[in-house]
Amino acid sequence: MSAIRPAAVVVLAAGEGTRMKSATPKVLHEICGRTLVGHVLAAARELEPENLVVVVGHAREKVTAHLGETDPGVRTAVQAEQNGTGHAVRMALEELGTIDGTIVVVCGDTPLLRGATLRELTANHTTDGNAVTVLTAEVPDATGYGRIVRDGASGAVTAIVEHKDASDSQRTIREINSGVFAFDGRLLADALGKVRTDNSQGEEYLTDVLGILREAGHRVGASVAGDHREIAGINNRVQLSEARRILNDRLLTEAMLGGVTVIDPATTWIDVEVTFGQDATVHPGTQLHGTTHIGEGAEVGPNTRLTDTVVDTGARVDNTVAVSSHIGPQASVGPYAYLRPGTRLGTKGKIGTYVETKNATIGEGTKIPHLSYVGDATIGEYSNIGAASVFVNYDGQAKHHTTIGSHCRTGSDNMFVAPVTVGDGAYTAAGSVITKDVPPGSLAVARGQQRNIEGWVARKRPGSAAAKAAETASRQDENED
Repeated sequence: MSAIRPAAVVVLAAGEGTRMKSATPKVLHEICGRTLVGHVLAAARELEPENLVVVVGHAREKVTAHLGETDPGVRTAVQAEQNGTGHAVRMALEELGTIDGTIVVVCGDTPLLRGATLRELTANHTTDGNAVTVLTAEVPDATGYGRIVRDGASGAVTAIVEHKDASDSQRTIREINSGVFAFDGRLLADALGKVRTDNSQGEEYLTDVLGILREAGHRVGASVAGDHREIAGINNRVQLSEARRILNDRLLTEAMLGGVTVIDPATTWIDVEVTFGQDATVHPGTQLHGTTHIGEGAEVGPNTRLTDTVVDTGARVDNTVAVSSHIGPQASVGPYAYLRPGTRLGTKGKIGTYVETKNATIGEGTKIPHLSYVGDATIGEYSNIGAASVFVNYDGQAKHHTTIGSHCRTGSDNMFVAPVTVGDGAYTAAGSVITKDVPPGSLAVARGQQRNIEGWVARKRPGSAAAKAAETASRQDENED
């Protein structure tokens, strides 16, 4: 069996996680765009295992549904009653059947675990010819953790001693058990049948397998993780927050080493599937979620939140919220813009201040500078949409589409009542409510005629500040005449 391709990876995800104090199962809490178990699955997939099985128990309907959406190739095994980690692995083996080769067991609440660390674990396991290899780490403070006791001569693991059972000398050991193991599949199956439940919890402990295999004359080894934080399990919201910060720092470091400028990493948050082009710049207070991509030389932020959005080469996005949108090369968005799903802004286009768009295709060089709503629309190239324009797309029952052609100039305070089309090169007058199609090259005027009622303020608001100002202005006009 190849050291980098185990026969199976078993993910333990059956626990309730009561300390999270949440209606959401612990393993479904998210950091950096993935659930806890999703991070573990991603690391496990890097091993390219022949089988991948997740042991579910608490809220298994929710967890199983999530697994089906996240990784349809995952198999599940049910631990109906949480009777310990050994029992959970036994349920997984009942699902898998007889396994020859390496079985890796990981915990579903360790989102910082890297695939590279698991590969090193399986490689060491195979190279050393171990029956079981435990992933360990040296920590600054081992209080509360199970200590790894080794043979002084061979370095083999002789025991895992829980903190409460450790002697004073054993408590000085800083190497701890991670709960992640690589097993010989057949030896694991045999040893699990010998695990007893005569302990304070009345449970089957997976760690007991190590003693059983050692007593049978098999070698028990260890593989030390390079960063002890990788093995940290999440049990409460404080630890969730700490893991989010660690993972975010890891992602930002990788981005910066790849040629991205992050002005203030402390206030910048990104998800694991966010990607960047070289020389992209991210300003403070920016959040990049989902599959967002920031193109080469593009700038985003400050105070910007983008989800599943493409910012193309050389574009600039400032103080903006965008979801499932595409911002074209050299385009400009913001400040204070809201791009809803389906927005596509063309090359060198502009979506300006206090503009909201939705399901809108906006052509190259077209500008929507300020104070407008553009929904369910197609706008051609090099058109200009006047300030305070509204694309009236909803009639109370259905959405309708508006089409504005290329090289159009629409006036300020326009209403486009869909369905309606404004042809190429057409103009619309300020204050117009456009309810009929406008032919190419035409000027559409759709507003009432202005009527001035002179003396109205003096008659209806006598003595008011407005009346006094008007009287003063009238006298000045008379004197000038």
